[in-house]
Amino acid sequence: MLSDLELVGRLVGASLLGSFIGFERERLLWAAGLRTHMLVCVGACLVMIVSAYGFTPVLGPHVILDPSRVAAQVVSGVGFIGAGSIILRNEVVKGLTTAASLWAVAAIGLAVGGGLYVAAVATTAIILIILAGVKPLEERFRHGRKTLEIRLKSERGAVTMPILTKMLGWRAIHVKGLTVRSAEDPMMDDVAIDMSRLPLREVGPLLRDLRSLPGVTHVEAPDA
Repeated sequence: MLSDLELVGRLVGASLLGSFIGFERERLLWAAGLRTHMLVCVGACLVMIVSAYGFTPVLGPHVILDPSRVAAQVVSGVGFIGAGSIILRNEVVKGLTTAASLWAVAAIGLAVGGGLYVAAVATTAIILIILAGVKPLEERFRHGRKTLEIRLKSERGAVTMPILTKMLGWRAIHVKGLTVRSAEDPMMDDVAIDMSRLPLREVGPLLRDLRSLPGVTHVEAPDA
């Protein structure tokens, strides 16, 4: 049976490890942030302690308990909390990473509750590296694959596909669509250019080149 000091130490340790991951989510203003991760981690830790040591007084020759049964329910039960952090916004699913971090934090709490301190600390470090360290690489990879929409306002007929192709040069291979609509001003056009897999370093020069086109009065790239 655990001493009171070690029991409290495990609970405090779980809350600290959960706070490290929760703070990373909190700085990005996700709904499941610092307090949520701490609560999940310390709650899972307590469940593990209760599962492993809470039924000791009733053990006897005719009573056999499986310490893993109660703890196993945490793995599936925490999914309800994770589901609450997943939202659908503009046909894009958001919050999957936060839901996964909650699930992982629950596992950390179980590890601390079971006395696997090295595994818990190592897992916390690995999760922080994944959340904070891999994110820039992921964003750079996604940026290179997403479609960039560029919006222009120009004089009537100032932007056509031949003119655009000549100005873009080798970058013309990244053009996936050109839409020209009449603006409210009958002498102006609203132009939308869809670019795919354009290298990030080329976005700035491309916008400058478009602004220099004769007849172009406004250029913007909302997602750049």
